[in-house]
Amino acid sequence: MPDTNRKPLSQVRSLTLPEPLPLDCGEQLDAVQIAYESWGEINADRSNVILICHALTGDQFAGSENTITGRPAWWARMIGPGKPIDTNRFHIIATNVLGGCMGTTGPASTAPDGKPWGTRFPVITIGDMVRAQRAFIAALGVESLFSIIGGSMGGMQALEWAVQAPEQVFTSVPIATCASHSAQNIAFYEVGRQAIMADPDWCEGNYLAEGRRPGRGLAIARMAAHITYVSESALKRKFDRGLQNRETASFSFDADFQVESYLRYQGNSFVDRFDANSYLYVTRAMDYFDLASRQEGRLADVFKDTTVRFCLFSFSSDWHYPPEANREITRALAAAGAEVSYLDIETDKGHDAFLLEEPLYENALAGFLSASAERRGI
Repeated sequence: MPDTNRKPLSQVRSLTLPEPLPLDCGEQLDAVQIAYESWGEINADRSNVILICHALTGDQFAGSENTITGRPAWWARMIGPGKPIDTNRFHIIATNVLGGCMGTTGPASTAPDGKPWGTRFPVITIGDMVRAQRAFIAALGVESLFSIIGGSMGGMQALEWAVQAPEQVFTSVPIATCASHSAQNIAFYEVGRQAIMADPDWCEGNYLAEGRRPGRGLAIARMAAHITYVSESALKRKFDRGLQNRETASFSFDADFQVESYLRYQGNSFVDRFDANSYLYVTRAMDYFDLASRQEGRLADVFKDTTVRFCLFSFSSDWHYPPEANREITRALAAAGAEVSYLDIETDKGHDAFLLEEPLYENALAGFLSASAERRGI
């Protein structure tokens, strides 16, 4: 059921890009809205700005409560005074990505004809998301960024920034990410897309105009994806084969197992805060992402002569973007002569570990940012 407590998107902070945004598909978007939040003070020479790039199901509310849904900040343990991403030292900005559904222009936005874009929205890429962020940062009067930090799809953006505009980036921190989607990842996301499109309320993408929502399909898509975000050992530790408390042990298609109930909760709560067409567009953008294809499969050549400082993190039990995918990027950066650090964190928390308590990871990120800030004179 839709969340009747949602506030209107008109309440989010946003900026309209002053120029049309060219897209990789050959089209352009006019009057693009970028929704954002910020924390901490910007310094006199505007050299202390950090851009936080969110993952697939994230948004701009990384360091404060979501004013639309009432959900808590998704990275509150990392952003704040004295925290690894220290608001006493840095000015932190987070935007909702192009194609998103929390105030930035996307499939749920109004097209020039006054109707929702739906599937008429142009195909977008990770490159387009970063191009929109670059135009947004320029509109704020910021010429360069101290750091780009992002996990999962946010890590793709952190890499894309370093390739697309290395002169504007001092440091890049890609976390639990990859240089291109594996066939397995493409397959999992395709299952989710098909679930959405098979929902009779999808209406060929025109559900908003029809006053309907493909909630069942979107919930299944979220359930399938969420399985890839957690590890087998974490699921075993939390649920194993635990059954729900029932008075009688009769066969049922209800959630008999605790892990079933957990997945259904994840799916149903997601429907209240995400747009189904955004899920289709953004997952496809992730599938298209392939840095090495720009240099005939030679990833190191993509970073040739870069001056960006990199710090990469992976998590041992992450099978969505496994450590080897992050080591591949690290090796390519080293081969390109880049200044790069890499740390694989031993944990059983899976892909979502970058959002959870991991002291070694948090301390290492804080140390990298502090040392880099000293080098830059912040």
